[in-house]
Amino acid sequence: MQKLSDMTPYLGDVMPYLYDGSANEGLRVCSVYAMHLFPEGSGEMEIEGVRHPLDKRALVFLRPGQPHAFHISPERPLASYNLYFDLWDARTPQSLDRVFIYAPEPFHLPAIAAERPCAELDAMPGVSSLQACPELYEELLRIIKVYEESRYYRSEILNSMMYAWMLNWYNALHTRRPSDYRIVKLLEHLERHPEKRESVGAWWEMCGLNRTYFHELFLRETGFTPKAYQHRLRMRRAAILLRESDLSITAVADKLGYPSIHPFTRHFGAYYGVSPMQYRRRPATPPLSPWPDDATPGS
Repeated sequence: MQKLSDMTPYLGDVMPYLYDGSANEGLRVCSVYAMHLFPEGSGEMEIEGVRHPLDKRALVFLRPGQPHAFHISPERPLASYNLYFDLWDARTPQSLDRVFIYAPEPFHLPAIAAERPCAELDAMPGVSSLQACPELYEELLRIIKVYEESRYYRSEILNSMMYAWMLNWYNALHTRRPSDYRIVKLLEHLERHPEKRESVGAWWEMCGLNRTYFHELFLRETGFTPKAYQHRLRMRRAAILLRESDLSITAVADKLGYPSIHPFTRHFGAYYGVSPMQYRRRPATPPLSPWPDDATPGS
């Protein structure tokens, strides 16, 4: 079984397209992988007989040979960016010469892009939205721009970008993302000020919620209690300061709102398993995870 990290993408073609309800938008199959990015939404996408609404920043992901159709009203044409690519064979890519077959002809393609058994890829949705992931949306537009404008090493650049984009997309789909605007606003405040020693009461007042519902909502949106979430932010900031600044450990503790170095050292050691000094002296290695599942002080 392959993993997404085993991919060798090849982006064969990128083209803007205006869907206007014409006949060639009916049921069909394509010989390669395809993505259709709709900046605006107005219409439906049919994949293997199931219809999905196309909302703003909708992303359609199609596999080779997958029956699909666009249901767009001629009165409301819909612009799209279409990307055609291979995922498992960059040496002899089919996306340089894609083929479409339209119903009612039998869907028999003479050749299709290479496919591999990959549970992670199988879990990716046919229709999703990038509305909540602006960085993914902008990066996909960046890939399109590079395709249109680059002159040198275009394939090498684009294939690397597609590889990173696919992995980031998978990560975004499988990462908890708070959506309630009140909790999102509070999290932004905590990110900016992990050093502040505020009461939980101040937080639920900031959100305009009562105590019980605030705790329930925060846990549902983040998976953590409020104090545990703040503690993890503080430890993450501590690790960054230890590695990327010349501040003394005492100064780091002070910057994070600790009254002295002693509770800071105790909390850091309990969280990361090493003292702040040991962490700083470690050789450059992949950073320790700032989000372990074990209990931490303040949870």
